[in-house]
This record gives sequence, structure tokens and C-alpha cells, in this order.
Amino acid sequence: METFGDLVAAEDVLLFVNAAITATGQREFHGDAAEQRLSLDFLHAYMLGNYRDLYAAALALDINDHNAVLIIRRLLETGREADAAQRATEGRLIARRLALLPPQRVYGLFRALRRAKVNNRRTRAVMRDWIAARPDPAFDAVKYRGALKQAVRHAHLAPAGPASPDTAPGQRQPGRQLPGAAGELGAFLFAPRSRKRFETPILESWRRAHHEQGALYELPYTVAEGFAAAHGIDRAAFLERIAPRMTRLEQLRLQESGQRHRADAVQADLARMPLTRLASYVLALPPDDRVRRRAELTAALRTAAERAAGPARGGWGRVTAVLDDSFSSYGSGHKRRRPLAVALACHHLLAALGAEYTALWTSGRRDALLAHPYGPTPLGRRIVDALGTGPDRLVIVSDGRDNAPPGLAAEVLRVWRTRLDPEHRTGVVHLNPVYDADGFDVRRLAPSVPTAGIRDVEDLPSLVELAQFAEGRTGLAELTAHLAARTGRFLEGAR
Repeated sequence: METFGDLVAAEDVLLFVNAAITATGQREFHGDAAEQRLSLDFLHAYMLGNYRDLYAAALALDINDHNAVLIIRRLLETGREADAAQRATEGRLIARRLALLPPQRVYGLFRALRRAKVNNRRTRAVMRDWIAARPDPAFDAVKYRGALKQAVRHAHLAPAGPASPDTAPGQRQPGRQLPGAAGELGAFLFAPRSRKRFETPILESWRRAHHEQGALYELPYTVAEGFAAAHGIDRAAFLERIAPRMTRLEQLRLQESGQRHRADAVQADLARMPLTRLASYVLALPPDDRVRRRAELTAALRTAAERAAGPARGGWGRVTAVLDDSFSSYGSGHKRRRPLAVALACHHLLAALGAEYTALWTSGRRDALLAHPYGPTPLGRRIVDALGTGPDRLVIVSDGRDNAPPGLAAEVLRVWRTRLDPEHRTGVVHLNPVYDADGFDVRRLAPSVPTAGIRDVEDLPSLVELAQFAEGRTGLAELTAHLAARTGRFLEGAR
């Protein structure tokens, strides 16, 4: 039988997971960055001190990259506080999560560890293993040269070939060596001018790009951009020629810039973009452009949503969504239109998941493609309309600030659960994309309705599954079993 302490522990873990999904340490519409960072620091310290195993297991959940990095850093900083079994499990979770993180995030973590002087044996092993597993070390050396160089020094990796400048004459080199053909990687990092030619193509292209304009088009876009500026190359001509070297997200980010410079070669394949990122791109376009490109943008959003739905497509029965497009969905200067982008992406994903689908925007609009932040948040009224459609599932996507009139949503949901649907024939879940620093959680609409944080809409099905634990009808044992199962699937994916 579970004790009161177990229920408190389950509540603490769910609170932290919601924060780790939504909070990024940046300004929100109703809160500044400093408040959010202070709130996050407290939550991480509290979880690490009281529930270390569950804290590490959060790496297997759909938390955002910002919090994944914070968890990894704190686990590495406090390795002495863990026993052998905990260190083994943490090591596997850290390695798996690092493999999924963008490389710039990982190099940022390594820099933070170096600044904090965290240089224990486990930290060095984690850094060495991650660097050794990189698919193209030469590419990393060119694109992230300074960061890789610092990581090599901090992990005590010996470049194959000439000794690094940090090695004193006669000092024994560390046993682990940095991968690289014929020792070229070490020479490139620590003494690039020592060689008149590199055999590795991308390293040779970098050397030649200092004096040959043509060579820079063989480099990654972010590196080539600096060389193009140094050579005074026209922006339109540069974008035309470097377009094939861009990543998908670089193409998406620069597509509008390319059109302004009449560089037509910069064309992103929108249908291949992640759904949430694509929704943000659509909302950044002027309304006239959205109308002009309606067929293209709608088709891309639907394709991305169907891909995200996967085998669950059409399997959710009758689905109704209440979507918040009030003025606060603008977000902030750091996260511009992010809450609205989440709502737009949820709209398309839920349409793919449901056999029948009804969308109700708080503004009353019917054209989702022209969504923009406007007006108050009459959640209560929209929830009444939504329940009237007789859905199997009601999904509410909102920051939880019901203000027209205040508190109506909570009262509607209370009456629905206690009087009209005590058997839970209709599943109701609230997904909130905004972290509330004052409450150390995302804002909830009603105690009877589960709430989960959301950032990337592709995670929506698993977040709905996790939200069931927030109803208070399940305790620590069920939650721990759920986390253990998620951890097992997460680690199995590494194989």
C-alpha cells in the first residue's frame, strides 16, 4: 500500500518532468528569463538530492535539450554521490542522450564542464566515447574547431601525430588517441599552419578556402559564410552556390532570405521538416504569403502530421481540440509565436490521429493557416462547445490562463467530471506549452483534468500517456514502472 510520501514523490516527479519539457530558461509572455532560470535551478537541485534515480530516468523522456544538458551536467558533477549500480545506469543514459543531442549542444556542455573544472574520470570517459563515436570527426573539426579543440584537451586525448601545445617536452602522452587519418586531425586542431597540404578532403578545402574562393563551397554553410565575408563575395551568388551544402533546417531558415536576395536555389523541402518547426515557419510568414502559398503549406503540414502520427493515424476515434490563439500565444521575443506554433502543429496532428476531428480556436477563427495571436482567452466557453460535440477525446492546448471570464474553464471541467461524466467516457487532457516559473510547473486548468507540458508536438501521443499520472489516481509504483519501461525502450534504441 502506498503511503502519503509515495504520492508526494509521484507529484514531485511529474512536476519536474513538465518543467523539463517546457522550460528553456528564456523569457515567456508572463515571466522573465531570470525567474525561469532560478526556478529551474531549484527543481534540478531538489530532484537530484531527493530522487536521483528518477532524475536520471528523465533523460529517457521527451524533455527538451536544454534540460537534458542540465541533467547530464549535474550527474557528472556529483558522480561521487552515486553508487556503482547508479553510475552504470547513468552512464548508459548519458551516452544514449548525448548521441541524440545536436552536436553544438554537446560541445556547449563540454565547455561548461571545462569552465566548472569538472574533470573526473567518468566525465573524461563520456567525452572520449562521444568524440570517438562521431561519424565524421574531420567535419566536426572544421565546423566546431574551437569546441572540439577544448574537448580534446579536457578529455586528455592525444592527437595522433604531433604533440599538442599543452604537452611539455618529454612528457608522456595520454594513451587514448583522437581519431584521424594519419594524425591529420591533431595537426589541424593544434597546428593547422604546420602542413602545406592535408590528405583529408574537407581539411584541405578549409586550408585552400583561405586563398581560393572556389574551395569554400566545399565546406559546411556556417564555415563557408565566414570565408565568403572575408572574400567579399556577393550574398546572392554565395547563397546560390552554397545551397547544396545546407542542412534542411538551414534551408528553411534561409529560404526567405534567399528570395530577398533572389537566390532561388535556396528552397527547403517543407514536407520533410519536423511538424513543430514547420508550424513556426508558417506562422512567421506574412498573411498574404500564407494565402498565396495555401496549397503548398497546407500539404506540407498535413504530410508532416501524418508522418508524426505513424501507425496511430486515425485510431483515436472522435477527437475535439480547444486551441489557444489568444494574445499571450505570441510568447516572447526569445520564443516568438512558439505557443501558437504548438497549437497549430497539434491541430494538424490531432486531425491525423482522429477518425473524426473538430477544432475550436479560442478566437473563434475557422482558418487555421491564418492563425495569429489575438484577444482574450475564453477557454470555458470553448470547452462547453467542445464537450457538446460528444468526443471520445478532448485535447486542450493552452497556457492555462483562462480569463474570459476567469475560472470558468475550471468550473466547467469540475461539473463535467463530477456530475455529467463521472465514468470518464470522454478522455480530457490539457497540454500546456508554457512554463510557469512562479508555480514551478505548467499552469493547470482543474484538479480533475491531467495536464502535461509540451514543446515538440511530435511527442504528443507519449505525453498524453504520461498525463494520466497527473490525475492523482496512480502513485509512485505505477509511475516508476512507467519510467522503467520508457528507460528500457530508450536504451534499447541505442543497440
